[in-house]
Amino acid sequence: MGYFTCDLRGETAAGDIEGVAVIHSLPWHVSCPARCVCQIKPWFSAESVYHKAPTVDCNDLLLTELPSPLPHDTHTLRLQSNLLSGLQSDELPGLPNLTELDLSQNRFSGVPSWSPRPGLDSLLSLHMEENQLALLPQASFSSYPVLQELFLSHNRLHSLAAGAFAGLESLLRLHMNNNRLTTVDPEWFKPLPRLEVLMLGGNPVEVLPEQAFQALRSLRSLMLGGMGLRVLKERALDGLDSLECLSFYDNLLTKVPTQALRRVPGLKFLDLNKNRIRLVETGGFRDMIHLKELGLNNMEDLVSIERAALENLPELTKLEITNNPRLSFIHPHAFLHLSRLESLMLNSNSLSALHHHTLLSLPGLQELSLHSNPLRCDCLFRWAADGALHRHAHHDARPPEAAAHAQAGEAGRSGPRTVRFIQPQATLCSEPPELRARRVKEVSSREMSASCLPLIPAGPLPAYVGVREGTSLALHCRALAEPQPKVYWVMPSGVRIGPASGLAHSQGPPAAQTPGHSLSPDTPRAHAARNHSTHYRLLPEGTLEITGVTPKDAGLFTCVAENALGADTRSVTVVVHCIVRRRPRQKQLPANLRRHPHEAAGAGLQVREVGQHHMVLSWTNGHNLPMTRLFWRAINPDAAPMPTYTTRILAGTQSFNLTHLVPKTLYRVCLHLGAGPASEHERRTERGSSRPQCVTVKTEEAPSSQQMLPLGPELSSTVLVLLFLVVILLIVASQGLDRRSAERREQCHVDLLQEVKDHGPPDQTPGDVSHPGAQEEKAPFHHNC
Repeated sequence: MGYFTCDLRGETAAGDIEGVAVIHSLPWHVSCPARCVCQIKPWFSAESVYHKAPTVDCNDLLLTELPSPLPHDTHTLRLQSNLLSGLQSDELPGLPNLTELDLSQNRFSGVPSWSPRPGLDSLLSLHMEENQLALLPQASFSSYPVLQELFLSHNRLHSLAAGAFAGLESLLRLHMNNNRLTTVDPEWFKPLPRLEVLMLGGNPVEVLPEQAFQALRSLRSLMLGGMGLRVLKERALDGLDSLECLSFYDNLLTKVPTQALRRVPGLKFLDLNKNRIRLVETGGFRDMIHLKELGLNNMEDLVSIERAALENLPELTKLEITNNPRLSFIHPHAFLHLSRLESLMLNSNSLSALHHHTLLSLPGLQELSLHSNPLRCDCLFRWAADGALHRHAHHDARPPEAAAHAQAGEAGRSGPRTVRFIQPQATLCSEPPELRARRVKEVSSREMSASCLPLIPAGPLPAYVGVREGTSLALHCRALAEPQPKVYWVMPSGVRIGPASGLAHSQGPPAAQTPGHSLSPDTPRAHAARNHSTHYRLLPEGTLEITGVTPKDAGLFTCVAENALGADTRSVTVVVHCIVRRRPRQKQLPANLRRHPHEAAGAGLQVREVGQHHMVLSWTNGHNLPMTRLFWRAINPDAAPMPTYTTRILAGTQSFNLTHLVPKTLYRVCLHLGAGPASEHERRTERGSSRPQCVTVKTEEAPSSQQMLPLGPELSSTVLVLLFLVVILLIVASQGLDRRSAERREQCHVDLLQEVKDHGPPDQTPGDVSHPGAQEEKAPFHHNC
């Protein structure tokens, strides 16, 4: 949307201008002031009424006084970009038809006025932008009783009298953007009952007072961009019952001002572009039933659109969420009851996928922009390869609100529908490697996997976070996969915070949990977790909130996203900036960070169970070390060294089932607890600073043949028949071999006779073989018989 403006005059006038685009300026045959240009030009009033206006254009002439003589019928007088600093009181009132006066880009320090009245009784539009106005005293515009448009932008205004606009009962448009106002006084607007457009952007106002615009019952468009607003009070927009267009472009808002927006019932166009909003939370835009267009673009901090963030917006037709470099997660059910949404713009973000459920929840969607995103062309994106959206049951369980909404819209029930991609040539696959740089529309669904491993994008979770002692901290972790993954956190102490509304020990391990992830209620770590139950809070989508941060919270926090296919992890180092009370020159890291990352003393690697092909190992660890690895190899003293195998252990895991082992074999198993993988030298020598914990275990012997399971009657008869068939096949094969051997020997004999004939004595007649035995001794050297 860029700098979003909902100029109601511009919207209406655009059609009119289009209809008169062929109208050119016409000559105006009057006595025109020297160096000025006099013409008949098109002109539109504040109410979009078209006129043929006699115009005197004296722009850019470096004038220091008003030119003369001015034609008596002048309708529009343009004096922009001159050196005017004042006007004589008897100069302009002699123009009874003067409707528009442009004094912008001059040197006025006050508003020109005429006393006694009458003043400019026909003037509807006054331009005083880019002058030197600093103050507006009481009744500054008393000489302009019928004024409809007033432009005061780009001045030095820092103070307005409460009645500065007194007498402007007909004013429809007021532009005061880019001045030096630091507050907004509700008293300013009481004399403006008909005002429809107000532009205040660019003034350094950090907080709007409650009921700041209470008097503007007719206001339809309010522009508050670039003001530095940090919060919006719940009642800041009270009284704007007719407001249709609202812009907060380029402010410092960190949350959607949901409560304030709900008090503007008729809002149709909303611009929140270029703010510092981090999450669009559940219910952020709920029940704005007249909203037609929404912009959430150019936000450096936006990382996630949560479940039901946009819900029950029945009139919304266009949604723009673009150019947000860290936005990597849109919940599959973020959009609910948006039955008329036609255009969804999501380009230039960090999205890896857009879930199939998201598209199904938008039955009226016609066009979609996803280009310039790092798209994963896997199971989550197969709907794009199909070329059409099909309504079908999905193996993921959907929440009731999503299931209900997925049934809405006749377009969805009537069969597959096509959504047009905007810039399909730039909508490319980023993953997997074999599909990289392929156009999404050119990849078939057969080339995309049917299931997806979890992936935690880097956008929401930085590698390092600094926080002040005593404040609060929110760590955002999001992941998409198929099946939908569960998210949990491992704290620096090694305690796991599970997906339920508390710590892992309170609810027990989840169903898909791997061994070693749960906490026993009787362990010291479980008691420590109970002490932190109010200190840490895990939100449903994966955000970890820490209230009242202390130095003990410093260290490594690891987010784990896990489904039945596998897991992904991402860690963040939290550094607590302590309040210095004594010895300010002495700076020490918290104990959690001073500890050597490879410290593994007391890990206590133990073998809990041994079988023919597996062994179950367990250990204890009081710290979160997400790069824990397990190494093992078979030991065979009579053969060459056996290969070493390794696997990465998820953060928070304290047991592992080692499988696919060989029976009756000695194995050396080592556990490496560290912040990174062990070097090749460490794995080879098992020495170094990390000092792995190792055990030597022999797997059980395989059962002997006497302990084989007995065969049943049916299986025994089947085996006998198979053996009989094998015997017959062997007999037939041997007979065939004997026959071929005899034929080969006969052929060899014939060849031998021919050899004798060819190499016998000269006096020997052909066919006479007197010494066959002698020739047979040489035959093997000439024939391979």
